[in-house]
Amino acid sequence: MLAILAPGQGAQTPGQLRAWRGLPGAEERLRWWSAAAGIDLLEVGCEAPAETIRDTAIAQPLIVASGLIAAEQLGLPVAAPVGTTSLVLAGHSVGEITAAALTGILSAEEALVLVALRGRAMAEASARTETGMTALLGGEPEAVTARLDELGLTAANRNGAGQIVAAGTTEDLARLAAQPPAGVRLRPLSVAGAFHTHHMSSARDALDAVAGGIRPAVARVATLSNADGAIVTDPADLVSRLVAQVAAPVRWDLCLATLRELGVTAVIELPPAGTLAGIARRELPGVKILAVKSPDDLPAARDLIAEHVGTDHLSQAPASPAPRTPPDALPAGDAALVGVRA
Repeated sequence: MLAILAPGQGAQTPGQLRAWRGLPGAEERLRWWSAAAGIDLLEVGCEAPAETIRDTAIAQPLIVASGLIAAEQLGLPVAAPVGTTSLVLAGHSVGEITAAALTGILSAEEALVLVALRGRAMAEASARTETGMTALLGGEPEAVTARLDELGLTAANRNGAGQIVAAGTTEDLARLAAQPPAGVRLRPLSVAGAFHTHHMSSARDALDAVAGGIRPAVARVATLSNADGAIVTDPADLVSRLVAQVAAPVRWDLCLATLRELGVTAVIELPPAGTLAGIARRELPGVKILAVKSPDDLPAARDLIAEHVGTDHLSQAPASPAPRTPPDALPAGDAALVGVRA
């Protein structure tokens, strides 16, 4: 069984779209999606510095567009339904929007409209209160979460064994830094706010106000929910979960548990790839892991898809001659393990 994963905010790197824009039809698609998102994806994805793409309102559409442009080169979303014995999708936080588009529930344009609103609303929510996030590495999970509860902090991300990300006010995070749980290393994250906590309730409400206007299609592939690792195929349920997760913790650990239960044997991470592949290597021993970091990785990804899914289910992928932009123009794109967060 094959799992295709879509990363979250924090995985972005400057220039991540340079090597992709030269592929067949890619630049035209990115210009079209720029109109949907309300930002110039080619500019921010090819030329903008790190500080610019750190902005939540820019980072989130850029990440989703990067995943979708690579997916289209692979013949995704699939043209015919695929059972959960062959293929499953999962996205970390904003990556759930990428995954929703690959299920066929959302169109690419709907995904870009939704993620652009999400990014703006989360940026606005972050500006209201001085908040942040800190990764806690190591320690006993029960002791870590108990300490967070004492301080009024939220375990906003549980990314697997030995990694919990705390979120809350900067004052409470400072108290955590002064007295961390035993055996824990702290790593403050460079983010704008306390994502996936009650501090994002206004962003959740902003999405909820427009979600009723979405007309989701029937899913052709199952996806896993960040809320509880559940397999989701119902379109309305998936849209509801996309709205709710903005202000609720990301349980990537439960998604990993479901992947193990399903007997996944191979994983492909879409760009900007590296973070989820790194977690999968630690959490899914014996599983073949492929991080699609540049167009050079597409042939291996196509082989994995053909091996597990076949070719009859796939959409017509564009042909892939050498990109017009040299491959070495693309940075490595391998974010730190703690990079997934929004």
